[in-house]
Amino acid sequence: MFPRQMYNPDAFQNVTEDGKVIGFSFQMKIQYYRGITLSIIRNIEVEVDGKQYPRDDIRFTVNGETFTLEEMRTVISNRWLFGQYATVTVLTDGGLTPGQHHIRCTQTIAPSYMPCILVNAGEYDFTI
Repeated sequence: MFPRQMYNPDAFQNVTEDGKVIGFSFQMKIQYYRGITLSIIRNIEVEVDGKQYPRDDIRFTVNGETFTLEEMRTVISNRWLFGQYATVTVLTDGGLTPGQHHIRCTQTIAPSYMPCILVNAGEYDFTI
């Protein structure tokens, strides 16, 4: 899939909780040809403007449920469907500064019926 189609260009934003900016979020589609259960997602890496964010600070929301990446390893009752946007939230004090940014997000998926792990990345320029 092409990066322009991977990201929702209108969904990059800072996240506020109790009046404090606690991070930023964006929406993306799966870079695979079909829907999957969350348990086969091995990792989601987020890098913005050259800064790599820790795995423990990433949250994944789909179908109204939010998970840490570690929690997703055991989720078999929730599916991320092909063409569906999921929201990725990165917890970082203050979020991102207003203006232009460059994101690189990598999805690592391990389908049980394939002998390899699939690693797909997409880059995109966006404005907060």
